[in-house]
Amino acid sequence: MIEASALRALLLCLALILPGVALAREAAPMAADIAIEKRMVAISEELRCLVCQNESLAGSHAELAQDLRREIRKMIGEGKSDQEILDFMVARYGDFVRYRPPVKPTTWLLWGGPFLLLLGGIGGLVVFLRRRAKDAPTPGLSEEERRRADALLQRVDS
Repeated sequence: MIEASALRALLLCLALILPGVALAREAAPMAADIAIEKRMVAISEELRCLVCQNESLAGSHAELAQDLRREIRKMIGEGKSDQEILDFMVARYGDFVRYRPPVKPTTWLLWGGPFLLLLGGIGGLVVFLRRRAKDAPTPGLSEEERRRADALLQRVDS
């Protein structure tokens, strides 16, 4: 009986360990210079992963994100400024690649859209509540309730 429980425990350990081993990957290459790596991380935090779209380029594990980080390292090594690198990415992928796109006519909807939706939602809620209040019938008093109210009023008067 002990052998069966030991075998189950071993199988459970293997079931827990093997998926992690199968998914393990080689560590992402870092720049030889720590300053270059810090600059690359700072720049890639400003950029959106085009595959994930809700994750920064620095935090994404997508292959495209790895390629773009490699490209950023290369451009830093070539002596390009942060603004030149960001301009290159915007020219290549559009303003969507930036987490904070510039305010210009093509991005007005991006910047103002949430506020327009909020105002529309508040307006719709006000209209809904006003209609509901207007349509709600005011309940009248029953005969029993009227008699009780009259009796209470007479007690107060006397």
